[in-house]
Amino acid sequence: MAQSFVTSRKSFVIQILPVMLCFFVMGFVDLVGTASNYVQKDLDLTDAQANLFPSLVFFWFLIFSVPTGMLMNRIGRKHTVLISQMVTAVSLFIPAFGDSYIVMLISFSLLGIGNAIMQTSLNPLVTNLISSDKLASILTFGQFVKAIASFLAPVIAAWGATTVFPTFGLGWRALFVIYAVISFLSISLLAATPIDEERPDRASGIGECIRLLGRPFVLLCFIGIMCHVGIDVGTNTTAPKIIMERLALPLEEAG
Repeated sequence: MAQSFVTSRKSFVIQILPVMLCFFVMGFVDLVGTASNYVQKDLDLTDAQANLFPSLVFFWFLIFSVPTGMLMNRIGRKHTVLISQMVTAVSLFIPAFGDSYIVMLISFSLLGIGNAIMQTSLNPLVTNLISSDKLASILTFGQFVKAIASFLAPVIAAWGATTVFPTFGLGWRALFVIYAVISFLSISLLAATPIDEERPDRASGIGECIRLLGRPFVLLCFIGIMCHVGIDVGTNTTAPKIIMERLALPLEEAG
């Protein structure tokens, strides 16, 4: 019995570690605030042009959330998460080949699409690995892992911009390449991890989702999430500008 318990626990750890790395990759979307400030500085953009980047990233959540649920039912949750990570990895590699305004718009758009698909499909995938009594704690820990990636983004960007260590002329864009490599590692580990999935339920259509807003509680939750994301992204993008203006610090320190 003891050997069976150890084997079961080892199998659980092998399955949950790649999923936690997926949560880390999910946090890459929060680099948008830091990166948009660097792009604005490099390309001498106006605030309106620079603010398009975070808006563009989160616009895709509106478009892809419901279709992702339908895709999960067709190809499975694991394969949907893998697709999201592939899109994320490609979006992060694009800035290595240039930093023009159009190139960065394409990169940020793909980053938003990949993250929208991932945030919609990753939590349902976790439910196949965790019993319902432990699900909340595991998802909370996943958000903790995600926050590590969010926290590291401005640190790595500042390191890339100021370090004497060779970054192949990428400067702060080394952040994208480092995160892209981690994304490909996450893809490899998750693809090699066997996960038994439950038979999917029927996905709700767009009309059914919109009708849910007719329930006051759901509507208030929807508005609350909008406010939360808006404050999060807005602070992430604007705080360094305020610090630069008031304290005369360079972007690397303000970020």
